[in-house]
Amino acid sequence: MDHLSFITGYITLNSAWLLMIVIAVVSFIVQWRFKSKFNQYAQIGLSSGMSGQEVAERMLRDNNITDVKVISVEGQLTDHYNPADKTVNLSPDVFYSRSIAAAAVAAHECGHAVQHAKAYAWLSLRSSLVPVVNVASTLTQWTLFIGVMLLFFTHNPLVLAVGVAALALVTLFSFITLPVEFDASRRALAWLNNNYSVMQTGEEHTQAKDALWWAAMTYVVAALGSLATLLYYASFLFNRRN
Repeated sequence: MDHLSFITGYITLNSAWLLMIVIAVVSFIVQWRFKSKFNQYAQIGLSSGMSGQEVAERMLRDNNITDVKVISVEGQLTDHYNPADKTVNLSPDVFYSRSIAAAAVAAHECGHAVQHAKAYAWLSLRSSLVPVVNVASTLTQWTLFIGVMLLFFTHNPLVLAVGVAALALVTLFSFITLPVEFDASRRALAWLNNNYSVMQTGEEHTQAKDALWWAAMTYVVAALGSLATLLYYASFLFNRRN
């Protein structure tokens, strides 16, 4: 088979490589834009004067969630919700800050806690795949390179096929993450919009929405980057006769 057949057509090795370069450039731009937006809104104080910790605790309380703790974790942009121990983990820049960015991020992470409490299907699916994806991620670190070398020197595609299969699972996981992240932002923005005591102006809500939109775009380009990488390595398998 000279080409890799997909729903969208045929992907050659060269076109897969070009796609990886394009997405890498787009990813760099999106990451830069997100950090720029976060830094911009981190400098704008929330009119209510609430900290990220206080915003998170208020949102949890308003959603009748009493078994989730809000804690501070080290690092920058390390904010996340851990469904295993039911903690909303906020970086110091969010936990202590009283800015638009802090409120948006804190509410977004609590959006995941709300998803968990309501058994949101996409979050449940993503959580169930975590152990498998962790193994798959480990496999891709060595099987892809070794697989390409073995394919080149011995024409044996087995190791590369294992690597491609593992990468396919990682790629699937990255796409399953998208609805989880978008829904968490939707829940966060809806709650912020309905809580005048937290965000007191329409401008603040618009700025929070902008910050979360760019954050979501980082997940989109990450998923597309994983797909491009998958197409690149898969094209070796389907073009091995060349």
